[in-house]
Amino acid sequence: MEELGTIALVGSPSSGKSTLFNRLTDEVKEITGKEFGITRDRNYGTGHWLDKTFTLIDTGGITKEKIPFQKEVQNQVELAEKEADLIFFVVDGRLGRSNNDLFVAEKLMPYKKKVRLIVNKIDDTTRLGNVYDFYSLGLGDPHAISAEHGLGLGDRLDEAISRLPKKQVRDYKDSLTFALLGRPNVGKSSLANAILGQERVIVSPRSGTTRDSVDIPFVRNGKKYVRIDTAGVKRPGKVEEDLDKFAVIRSADAAKRADIILLLIDASEGLVSQDIHVTSYARDNNKPVVLIVNKWDLHSHGPQDQQNFVKERKANLRFLDFAPVVFTSAINATNINAIFKAMDDIQTNLNKKVPSSLLNSLIRRAQLDNEAPDFNGGRLKIGYITQTKDSIPTFIVFCNNPNYFHFSYKRYLENVIRKEFGFDNTPIRLLIRAKREDNIGRK
Repeated sequence: MEELGTIALVGSPSSGKSTLFNRLTDEVKEITGKEFGITRDRNYGTGHWLDKTFTLIDTGGITKEKIPFQKEVQNQVELAEKEADLIFFVVDGRLGRSNNDLFVAEKLMPYKKKVRLIVNKIDDTTRLGNVYDFYSLGLGDPHAISAEHGLGLGDRLDEAISRLPKKQVRDYKDSLTFALLGRPNVGKSSLANAILGQERVIVSPRSGTTRDSVDIPFVRNGKKYVRIDTAGVKRPGKVEEDLDKFAVIRSADAAKRADIILLLIDASEGLVSQDIHVTSYARDNNKPVVLIVNKWDLHSHGPQDQQNFVKERKANLRFLDFAPVVFTSAINATNINAIFKAMDDIQTNLNKKVPSSLLNSLIRRAQLDNEAPDFNGGRLKIGYITQTKDSIPTFIVFCNNPNYFHFSYKRYLENVIRKEFGFDNTPIRLLIRAKREDNIGRK
């Protein structure tokens, strides 16, 4: 798919922005501002229209009423307006033009050229008369839609897509790409310098797919790497009122483009809630991770302490139980070799292809050892499994009815595959499909 620029959804509370966001984005939201503790009621996702994708921002509702966090919400909306290539000003067509709509329209006037006035909740022709009230906002022609039912969206998206700039996508097919993520003050800059400071040949810093990220290709021991540089992820409540607030967007983009994510944790503080939030970048993008415990020289040197930290990680980051852990001191550039070894080992597994015959033999044994339980009124029967070409190890499981596939049994099969074929440092994915006769016995 072709990747395009950014659309921000702006409007009063309850105008239907989130409904429109959910319709245009993936089934599972990729990034949520609330989840990361950056803002109130701001979500980030990837919008889809035909063969195009674009970044979509759902901002908090703007109101002139004095309610909690309204100042913070308005600050975030202003930043979204500056960052976005287009702005969808969403209003409630059932209520007609309100004084609050006039309030929002005044704030949008500096960005008039990139505003599209979207009159939402026009579910039938009886409400079309309400649309004309919004001409008085002075932001161009109002466009009637129903986000809930998808009515009227096609023409608006066709026009928007035609005006969005294309993202510049770099092809690094011969290189291993990685992104360095972590909350503030964990040593991200020091580690980045340590990584690039050993036996490197810098090719050239180049602009990436966002305005403020930089891709840094380099060679180490004859192997090509690309570090996708990002702005730091801020602490909740400590974000300054400038475009650094959009570090969340840049970090999300880096996580999406990288083959591997290096996630930094401060050894002196251990795992904290913000670390867990940052890991969502990996979870949402289903990317392999190397957990780097930095500042270990300030914490301890004992192997028991390392073991205790790994136990803590497994308890708090269960969805990253596959991730290797490297203990380092970025300031002293210690254990840098271990980081590269971990990444290289992960790359080996990412490129591993398991023959279908071995996969199906394993699955048959797994079913004999642990029969699937009855679920949703039926008993699961697996007919065939095969591996697909994907960025992470992905396996399609054909069965009699996907609804019979209990999540615990799916987890069981993932662990069986991981143990048997050595996928011990990468995420793996099982896609469940209904069995077709022509799949059975395919080699």
